[in-house]
Amino acid sequence: MSGNLLSIGKTGLFAAQAGLSTTGHNITNANVAGYNRQVVVQATGPFLDTGVGFQGTGTQVAQIKRYSDEFLNTQVRNAQASKSGLDSYHAQISQIDNMLADQTSGLSPSLQGFFKGVQDMAANRASVPSRQSMLSAADTLATRFQALDSRLGEIREGVNRTIETSVTMINSYAQQIADLNDKIGSFASAMQRAPNDLLDKRDQLVMELNTHVKANVTPGDNNSLTISIGSGQPLVVGQKAFQLAASKSPTDLTRLEVGYVTGSKVTVLADNALSGGALGGALEFRSKTLDPAQSALGKVAIGLAFEFNAQHRLGLDQNGNPGGDFFSVAPAYVNKNINNALASTTAVQAVVSDPSKLADSDYKVEFDGTNFNVIRLSDNKKTAITPYDANGTTQTIDGVDFTISGRAARDDEFLVRPTIGGAANFKVLVADVASIAAAAPVATSSPLSNTGTARISEGKVDADFLAGAPALPLTLTFDRASGNLTGFPAGMAVRVTDSTGGPLRDDPAPPPGNARFVDGATYTFGGISVTMTGVPGDGDSFTIAGNSSGVGDTRNIGLLGDLQTKNIFNNGTATLQSSYAQLVSTVGNKTREVQANASAGEALLTQARSAAQDVSGVNLDEEATNLIKYQQAYQAAGKVMQIAGTIFDTLLSIGR
Repeated sequence: MSGNLLSIGKTGLFAAQAGLSTTGHNITNANVAGYNRQVVVQATGPFLDTGVGFQGTGTQVAQIKRYSDEFLNTQVRNAQASKSGLDSYHAQISQIDNMLADQTSGLSPSLQGFFKGVQDMAANRASVPSRQSMLSAADTLATRFQALDSRLGEIREGVNRTIETSVTMINSYAQQIADLNDKIGSFASAMQRAPNDLLDKRDQLVMELNTHVKANVTPGDNNSLTISIGSGQPLVVGQKAFQLAASKSPTDLTRLEVGYVTGSKVTVLADNALSGGALGGALEFRSKTLDPAQSALGKVAIGLAFEFNAQHRLGLDQNGNPGGDFFSVAPAYVNKNINNALASTTAVQAVVSDPSKLADSDYKVEFDGTNFNVIRLSDNKKTAITPYDANGTTQTIDGVDFTISGRAARDDEFLVRPTIGGAANFKVLVADVASIAAAAPVATSSPLSNTGTARISEGKVDADFLAGAPALPLTLTFDRASGNLTGFPAGMAVRVTDSTGGPLRDDPAPPPGNARFVDGATYTFGGISVTMTGVPGDGDSFTIAGNSSGVGDTRNIGLLGDLQTKNIFNNGTATLQSSYAQLVSTVGNKTREVQANASAGEALLTQARSAAQDVSGVNLDEEATNLIKYQQAYQAAGKVMQIAGTIFDTLLSIGR
C-alpha cells in the first residue's frame, strides 16, 4: 500500500514539476517575438484491478500543449504582408509627392518664371537685358527638369536596392524554414511529436518572410510547411528551398527584375506577380507611380521643346537669320532584348511627332515571325507594321513615329519608352542672346497714296511657310470692278476665312491669283496669313515682304509666350501647366490613398495580432497564478510521499 502511495505521490510531484518548468518557460519568454504559450496537459495514470475495485496509480503528463490558431496566424501574416507593402509604397511615393508639389523645388515656379521671361522680352521690344533674362530663365527651367529627373533616378536606384535586399532576405528565410522543416520532421518521426519551440521559431520566420513578400502557407507531410509566393511559385517544399534572383531586365539594364530560379534557368516574374511585403510594395510603386511619373515629366519637357522649337523656327533672330531649335527634344528610349537572335539586323527608332496624341504608355515592338507589331503596354493594343520594307518602314502610332528596318528572327523584341528621357535630356541649345528669334519673317505695308480706308494686318506665318513660302515681296491690289484682290502667287491656293475662322466661299470662284475682298477676312497662302479690314479704294495696294531685321520686332516672341496657355496635350485639351498639375494631382492622390490604406492596414494588423495573442500570448498574471497552483500541487505531492514514507516506517517497526 505504501509503495503504491509513494508512486502516486511521485507522479504528482513530477507533474507539478513539469507545470512549474512550463510556467517558468512561459514567463521568461513572454517578450520573445513569435513565442506561443505552452500548457501542461495531465491525464490519469493506468488503473489497477484490486479484486474489489479499480485503483488509480497517479497522474502523468500527456503533452506539453502549444496554443496556436493557424486561422488567426494566417490573418496576421496576410495583414503583415499588406501593411509592409503599403509602408514600402508610401515611403517611396511620399518622396515624389513632396518633390513635385514643393513650391521651391517643383517645376511650376521654373515654368512660370520662364514664360514670364518670354513675356517680359516681348514687352521690352526684345532688348538685350530682356533677352539675357529670358535665356537665363530657360537655363533655370532646363536645370529644374534635369534635377527632377535625376531625383527620380535616385529613387529608382533605391527601388533596385530594395529589390536586391528583399530577394536576399527571402532566400535566407526560405532556407531557414526548410532547415526547420527538416529538424521538426526528424523529431516528429523519432518521438511522434513536434518540438514546440522549433514550431514557434518556424512560424516567426514565416511571419518575417511576409514583411518582404506575401507568402501562402499550407501544411505539408511530417509536420512540415509548404510555402508559395506570387502566382503559386513554390518557395519551400519540405526540406527543399527554392531561390529568387534579382537580375537586370533584358530590355533595360538599369532596371532590376525578380526572377524565379529553376535549375540553371531564371524565369522573370512580372511586377504584378509578387504582392505584399517590401518587395511587392516596391515593385508596385515602380510600375504604377515611378515609371508613369517620370514619363509624364518627360512628356511635359518634350511637349514644351517640340512646340517652342516649332514656333521659334518661324521667327528671325537679331541677325535676320531664321530661328533654329531652342530646346533639345529627347529621342525615345529604345533598347533591344539582349536575348534577340544574334543574326538579327533589326533597328528600331522612335521619335515624338505629335505631343497632343501621346498615350502615356510604353511600347513593345516584337516580330511574330511574319510581321512586326507595336504593342501599347498600357492596354496591350497591337498595331501591325504593314507593309514592311526591310530598308526602313515608318508608321505613326499615338503621336510617335516608329521606324523599323532590317531582318529579324521570331520573338525578337524591343522596348520603346517615348518620353522617359524627356526631362533628363531637356537642354537649351541657344547660347547667344542675338540668336533668339523674336521677330516675324514677314512684314506688311501699304502706301500713303491709297484712297480707301482698308488696312492690312501684321503678317503671320505657320509651318507651311518653311516648306513652301512664296517669293517675296508681293503686292496685292484691289480691283473695284471685280471686287477682288489681285497679285496672289499664281498656282498657290488662297484660303479665305471670316473672323471666327470659318471658310468663305466665292461663287463663282475668282480667277487664279485673285481672292474676293471681304472686310475682316483673313487670307492664307504659302504659310502666310494677313487680315484685311475697312473699305479699299480702286487700285489700292498692299505689300507683303520679307522682314529685313529682327531688331525691335517682338511678334514671334509674343507667339512663343502664348504657348503657356496653348492646349498641347491630350488631343488639344491640356496645357503645359495643367499637364504638370495633373501629374502632381495624380501622385498626390495616390499618396493620400496609400497613406490611408496603410493606416487601415495598421489597424487591421493590430486587431489580427490581438486576436491571435488572445489565444497564444502569455498573460503574466495568469502565469503567476499558475506558479502558485503548481507550487501548492508540488507541496501536496511531497506531503503524499512523506505520508507514504511514514506508513512504510510504521510497517517496518511492526515487523521488528
